[in-house]
This record gives sequence, C-alpha cells and structure tokens, in this order.
Amino acid sequence: MKLAIIGNCQYSALIDPKARVRWLCWPRFDSSFVLGGLLDEEKGGHFEVGAADRARTTQSYLENTNVLRTTFRTSRGSFEVIDFAPRFQEHERYYRPTMLVRIVRRLAGRPLVRVRCEPVHDYGQAQPHASWGSNHIQFHFTDPRISLRLTTNAPLTYLTRGTPFLLTGPLYLVLTWGEPLEAPLATTCETLLQRTVSYWRKWVRNCALPPDYQREVIRSALTLKLHQFDDTGAIIAATTTSLPEGPGTGRTWDYRYCWLRDAYFTLSAFRRLSHFDEMERFIGYLHNLARLHPGRLQPVYGIGGETDLQERTLGHLAGYRNQGPVRIGNAAHAHQQNDVYGEMILAIAPLFLDHRFEGSPMQNPDRLLRQLVAAIEARMTQPDAGIWEFRNKRQHHTFTLLMHWAGARQAGRIARLRRQTGLARRAERIALWARSTILRGSWRRGARFFAQAVGSREPDASLALMSSLGFLAPDDPRTRSHLEGLARSLRAGHGLLHRYVHADDFGKSRAIFTVCNFWYVETLAQVGEKGRARELFERLLGYANPLGLFSEDLWLPTGEQWGNFPQTYSHVGLIHAANALSRPWE
Repeated sequence: MKLAIIGNCQYSALIDPKARVRWLCWPRFDSSFVLGGLLDEEKGGHFEVGAADRARTTQSYLENTNVLRTTFRTSRGSFEVIDFAPRFQEHERYYRPTMLVRIVRRLAGRPLVRVRCEPVHDYGQAQPHASWGSNHIQFHFTDPRISLRLTTNAPLTYLTRGTPFLLTGPLYLVLTWGEPLEAPLATTCETLLQRTVSYWRKWVRNCALPPDYQREVIRSALTLKLHQFDDTGAIIAATTTSLPEGPGTGRTWDYRYCWLRDAYFTLSAFRRLSHFDEMERFIGYLHNLARLHPGRLQPVYGIGGETDLQERTLGHLAGYRNQGPVRIGNAAHAHQQNDVYGEMILAIAPLFLDHRFEGSPMQNPDRLLRQLVAAIEARMTQPDAGIWEFRNKRQHHTFTLLMHWAGARQAGRIARLRRQTGLARRAERIALWARSTILRGSWRRGARFFAQAVGSREPDASLALMSSLGFLAPDDPRTRSHLEGLARSLRAGHGLLHRYVHADDFGKSRAIFTVCNFWYVETLAQVGEKGRARELFERLLGYANPLGLFSEDLWLPTGEQWGNFPQTYSHVGLIHAANALSRPWE
C-alpha cells in the first residue's frame, strides 16, 4: 500500500507516489471524505499535482517529521511537491487548522506541471459548483455549512481546465475548510512549513528511543501521534474505512473511531516513548465517558464521545480496488467486550503510580478506578464478543480474563498504596479468580497452550501477550510451551502466524493480522529467543511500505499490505518489539 500519511491531530490525509491526495476527511477524522479516490476513482474527487509528461517519482518524509516530499523527474526537468498539515504551538495552544498546504518547487530544467482540484462531499454524492476570485476558487455545495476554498498563485484558467503549464517559480496551493487563508500566500506557507517542521522535530527529540531500529520506531511514533484527535483526546484505530483484509474477502470495516482497547495499546507505546501528554488527553476523554455512562463502557465510541455508530453500507461507491462493500459506522459499538475495563485501569494507572503525575488536574481519579473495578466484578462470569469482535458467538474469552486479571492486579496495587484496604481486597479477589479460571479452564493439556476461551480448543495469537502482561514469567516452562503451541497451531508460512484459524462469522480469515506477529516477536525476545525474534522482526519490516508504514493485514500470496491504513495496532507492536529486541544503551 504505497501511501503516505500527513496530518495535524485534527485530520489526516493519504497521498500516493504521484502526489495525488487519495484520502482526506473534513472537518474530522470520521467526517465524510472530501477527497476519497481510494474508495472510488470516479466519485471520490481529485487533488493532483503532477508532471504533464512521463515522470519518475520518489517520496520521503523530511527527516523526523510528518511533512512529505514527492520529487518528479522528467525529460524536461525536475520539481518537488511538499505536502503538510500545519501544526505547532502558538498562544499557549496548538494551531491545527483544517488546512492542507501544497508547495511546488522547480529543482532543475523547465518542467511542465498539471494541477487538478475537484473536491466532493457526502461520500461523493455532493458535487460542488466553483466560482473564481482573483487568486482562489470557492467550491459551493448545497449544504451551506460546507465551505471549501483553494487559495493559490497558480493560473486558475490552467488549473480548472487541467492545462499543463511551465513551472518557473514556487507554486502555493492551500485548500481550507471553513476559514479561508487571507494572509500573504507565499510568506504564510513558508512560515507554516518552517514552524511545522520545527514542531515535529522537537517532538521526536523528546522521544525515548532504543539504540536499535530508531528510524522504524520514530516513523511509527510519528504515525501514532497523527491518530489522536486533539480536541477531545480520543485515539482512532486507523485513518481509513473499508480497506478490506484481502482480495475478495468482503471484510471491510470503518476504523475511524476510538476503540478503548486499541487506545490503551497506543498509550502503552507512548509511555514507552516517554510521551505522556497523549495519555492525559485520552484520560480526560475516558473520564467524560465514565461520567456520562456510569456502569458500562462500550468497546468503541465516536471521537466526540458519540455512542451510536450505526453501521451502514454505501452502495454507490466501488470500494478499494473495486473490492466493496464500503461501510461507515461500526456495529461493534453495540457489542459486549468486557476486556475494556481492565485495559482502562492499565491506561490510568500512571496517574497513581508515576510521581511525575503528582498534582494532575484530573478530577477524582479514585472514583473512576472504583467504577472500573466494580464493572469487572459485575462481568467476571459473563461471556463476550472478545478482542476479535465475533458478531455471532460469545465465549468466556481468555484474553478478556487476562485483562480482568491485569487490570484488577494493578487496581489492587494502587489501592494498597493509597491505603484503600476494601478496594484492594476486592481487586485482589478478582485477580485471583481470573488467574485461577485461566489456569483451570483455558490450558489445553495435550497441545500445551492456552486456548482462546474457557473450554475451547482453538489457539489465539493475542495470548502471546501473556508474558508481556506478566501473567506468565519468562522462565515459566509454560511460557515457552505456550509460545511453541501457538506457533505450531497458527503457522501461516514465512514464519508468520494467523491470529486464529477457525471460521468466524464470515468464514475463514486468510489474511495475516500484522500486530499478532509483532506480539510474538516481543515474547520470543523476552524468553531469550532473540535470534529467532530478530529474524522474524526483520522479515516483518520487509513488508512495510517504502515510507515505513503498516496497514492492518498482510496478504501472503502477494506480499502486499491490505486492511485499513495506517493501523495503530501494527505500529504499537513494532515499537514494543523493537524495544524488546534492542541492546541496552549501556
């Protein structure tokens, strides 16, 4: 999947190697696309800056930033396109407008360029009519709330007709939603670029990195950062909707929402990087959810805390590579996925255990902790849809029990430190019960691994996390046996693992869920199998796209990436695996 991501924690855009904007939702991550050629070449709109004749292109990020550079080389000359979403600190807050800035610069010769900008809305069903100003094009939609404008010094006549023209000096193209750019064009764009580059490089300098695999970890960290919605603190699972797990699978889901589980894993990576602002923002979001909906948490919410994410199919769109259906919304909002309570305890634990958070402004975290423990207690024996969100099967999932155990154990530790004896005893009873239930009910004696659910015989790659979460010690004989059993039962070829091998609601999944293999690498490293772990890790890195980005799935028959992109899970897994494998700084 040869796409690059840019963004500013208000929105993200995906750009292909020909400098075409293939995905852009405004004004939020989960809004309709205004540019969605990724899902329909004809109805998705266009914003292209390219060569008028045959060109070779290369693409890279400006070092340690989310600013993209695409270079075109033609027989007439060469030029570059710089794409970015402005983000930097100003007036004690972050400036992150719904603005896409594109700067086109001649590098050599006399290149001919062609520019085309045709946005849409309502997932391609609303087409605008355009009117010209002296240096801008205003796109008018029937809905007066939609305000799109392109401000530029490019010749508007050539732009609207798609006519090639000679590139003699820098071009500036600024597409905005809402407030248009009224300031001096060239000066403003160059200033926005410089300040955005400086912001990202400073953010990277504040990352705690392992000695090994630094470039891969930095790119993953920058990608994760783009998936938090600054306005509320919500963290989305992926930038896109409806990119299928593989060809012909029909498994197309909308991931532009905040799964609490995915958010916990993303926060765990930020903590490993020593970035905590993201955690504090998310905890504010979680605290609001818990106040508005006491006693029960959905597995997934809208980025503004919306609870009803009704899933529907958009039949007018062809889908990625004509592989539909295209879906918006997600039925998982109505699921029972009981692991989220333990994960949320793990997410807020630093507030209580890390002295750097003394004096945190969060109101009454003790109340939230008690709510979460009570929620686990009320659901200890309930079956659920599990981490993989089975739609028509409920089980007493081992992963859910593992998160009950991990969350309750951490809650007990916090309660002891805060001399809350009653809460500590409740939490410790839950942890003891969850642990004994897993040991008695999920262990398969013959196969010598822990199964997907109590009484089940099915393997599940998510249970590679048992060692990372501390349930199994690295030197426990069951740890190695469990890992070997999973590897044997889930083998997919090329040393990779399936997440599970039994049929689910849609048949048998043939794609490789990328993060499961990073989890496997991490645990192999923890048990002392660093040689095997490193070999598999570097094989996984070979599946990254040319910019170091990962989607959700790998399709082994072709070696391609499929699934929603970029996927936070995959980049979280990479960061943890790299840290487990790396040599210590000393």
